[in-house]
Amino acid sequence: MTRQIRDVMSPGTAAVEPMTTVARAARLMREQDIGDVLVTYDCDLFGVLTDRDIVIRAVAEGLDPAVATVGAVCTRPPVVTLTPDDTTDRAIELMRRHAVRRLPVVERGGCPVGIVSLGDLAVTEDPHAAMVGVSEAAPNR
Repeated sequence: MTRQIRDVMSPGTAAVEPMTTVARAARLMREQDIGDVLVTYDCDLFGVLTDRDIVIRAVAEGLDPAVATVGAVCTRPPVVTLTPDDTTDRAIELMRRHAVRRLPVVERGGCPVGIVSLGDLAVTEDPHAAMVGVSEAAPNR
């Protein structure tokens, strides 16, 4: 059953500014038991920082997490996004095409309002359909 993203997304997700240190963002992720944070400036989506970004772009590169900023290591535009009015079918299509497991949800003006994950979709859609292609195309995302 196709639903609107607003019905399945996690609203009010964690967000940090681009100048936040990687260490601070990692602590926030640990405290909230999440795998990513949105990187925003005012009401604009600057990027997305995932636990994988921290490992690959900061730690593996020898950056000091207490000094390196999330703006320097996050996934930057073009970040694939959804609107609350998009459908779960659209989310599955975008996740497959871009080999990602999470998509920020933004209002028409670009202000982030939540995030939808592969897990959110698996609960509401056919779990097999939500995972086909994503897990095979991006085993480390």
